[in-house]
Amino acid sequence: MLATVLILTVSVALLIYWFRYCCIGLLRSHADQRFLVPENRYNFPQVRERLFTDVDLDPLHHSLDRDYRVVTYLLRHATGLGAPSVERRLLLLDYRLMHAWYRFARMAAPSQARKALRERVEILGCLAQMMGEQAGVRGAA
Repeated sequence: MLATVLILTVSVALLIYWFRYCCIGLLRSHADQRFLVPENRYNFPQVRERLFTDVDLDPLHHSLDRDYRVVTYLLRHATGLGAPSVERRLLLLDYRLMHAWYRFARMAAPSQARKALRERVEILGCLAQMMGEQAGVRGAA
């Protein structure tokens, strides 16, 4: 019985580690690329700039949720984007987990809440980048 619990605990810990490692790797691979999205359509580029200066994080949180709804709608309904890739599914799950982490940490640990918002901005940028690449949009040099 003890061995089963130990194996299960280690397995869950390794799964969580693998998930975080994959998500951070995906975000880092897209971090240096320019956003290929219209600046007036999404709020996450402005949220990225305001993240370090704004004291109240809830308006930024709501802006990111609006962008998330738009991006997920486009990913579901856009023709020509094909079936969702494993990377896209991982990022969508990570966004939802960071959303929950923000809600949990916003009162107790504002610095952790800010980090969760920053990761959500990066996820939306990465998803928009993937969508732009699949649609054939090229960034201006």
